Amino acid sequence: ECGQKFAYVDVLSNPEVRANLPVFANWPTFPQLWVNGELVGGCDIITEMHEKGELKTLLEEAAPAE
Repeated sequence: ECGQKFAYVDVLSNPEVRANLPVFANWPTFPQLWVNGELVGGCDIITEMHEKGELKTLLEEAAPAE
């Protein structure tokens, strides 16, 4: 919906990532949104950012110029 390309990791099919990512991120739940290597937050935070229009702005600023 924000019009940006993205990649994802299916943590359900990768037990090692599922076990270690919450420790690495210091964030206990999934999903997690990472932008340019930094954790933005989980579902509640991302939903709120989207509703306020902040998510689209964040992703546009992070996207490489074409």
